[in-house]
Amino acid sequence: MESWKSKGETIVFTNGVFDLIHQGHIAYLSEAAALGTKFIIGLNADSSVKALAKGPARPIKDETSRAIILAAMQFVDAVVVFGDSTPSALIKALTPNVLVKGGDYDPLENEPSNKKYIVGRETVISNGGEVKVIPFLKGFSTSVLEKKIIELNK
Repeated sequence: MESWKSKGETIVFTNGVFDLIHQGHIAYLSEAAALGTKFIIGLNADSSVKALAKGPARPIKDETSRAIILAAMQFVDAVVVFGDSTPSALIKALTPNVLVKGGDYDPLENEPSNKKYIVGRETVISNGGEVKVIPFLKGFSTSVLEKKIIELNK
């Protein structure tokens, strides 16, 4: 990480569960990666996914499987699994140039209790970086895929 910074690389960071990778994820991740020269994904550990209350069956894939799939993408430079409830400590440690989240977040939201608040935004901005939001690709969702799988198995 420090060698990337010393070489002037623009480090982009995003985080999430990335449980059942779909076309929406690929579009989002590739667009995020294009915002810099190095792309790091913070991946929620299985324990932190449970704490997010995404549903009783989540995560569907374990953290190792999810990390391997993400790391195999040609535009991903690193995947870091984190077990905290938020990626705040990881963002502080990495201090990326660009912090990216999906369309359900607001880069201007200042209230941490608001669902649209982007964790780590103050850290990134105070270090001269920027916060970006990439709109969702309509029609793609892990929740929708999960429901289809459950219906097929009834």
